[in-house]
Amino acid sequence: LAPVALELLRQGLGARWSEHQRLFYLVPGPAWWTWAVILLATVLSVATPIKIWNNARIEHRLQEQEKLLLAAKIESLASQINPHFLFNTLTSISSLIRTQPDTARMLITKLSGLLRRLMRSTDHFVTLREELESIDEYLDIETVRFGPQLRVAKEINAETMDLIVPSMILQPLVENSIKHGLSRKVGGGRIIIRTSVLKSGHALLEVHDDGLGMSEERLEKAFAGGIGLSNVNERLRTIYGAASQLKITSAPGQGTTVALEIPVMTVAERFTA
Repeated sequence: LAPVALELLRQGLGARWSEHQRLFYLVPGPAWWTWAVILLATVLSVATPIKIWNNARIEHRLQEQEKLLLAAKIESLASQINPHFLFNTLTSISSLIRTQPDTARMLITKLSGLLRRLMRSTDHFVTLREELESIDEYLDIETVRFGPQLRVAKEINAETMDLIVPSMILQPLVENSIKHGLSRKVGGGRIIIRTSVLKSGHALLEVHDDGLGMSEERLEKAFAGGIGLSNVNERLRTIYGAASQLKITSAPGQGTTVALEIPVMTVAERFTA
């Protein structure tokens, strides 16, 4: 407004004394045309930088809001996994309290150790080494429940141990393998956890079981049938977008393999949501 007001004052003074001295009135021609051109030029010269600055400020605020929304969404998705696992484990403990109290007591001790580990850190991302340690504690609980019928093997590439992965990203997959693949199989079965680094620069994390497997019809509905897989898939999409993939291959009587492809991140690049 200040440049516009000064220009109007200049034009007014020029029009008032233009008959004697053309000190202020520098542009000849009709008054309305001169005023319109000067006013438009002044407004554009002032408004354009203000508009650019305002757009940059709004874009910055939108980016900050998106970061906050992303952090809130990741935390919400992560919070769905822990109660899911906790509910299933407590159900198992309750079924053993009367028949096998010593076993139930051991399960409670191991469960408290696992929950203590989860509560010690507020990070939504951990190294693969830490994730596998959590899986070991979880499998200790499941091994007590299923006994020698549950066998676990690991094929871990040493180069992947320090990769950064979302916290509790493998536990739901291992839990699904036990619950849907092995728990109803006569004679138990085996779970294999594999990790490797692909030529594309992505990390490949696989959980394979030789359980009952799934038909094509069930496979198509795998993401809609429970919290575990749908939650993992949603977390990957939220965190990595199109840079990640979750693939499921299965056949009745042959088992199921769930494979995660995520961008490689090392400890030096570690971040929290």
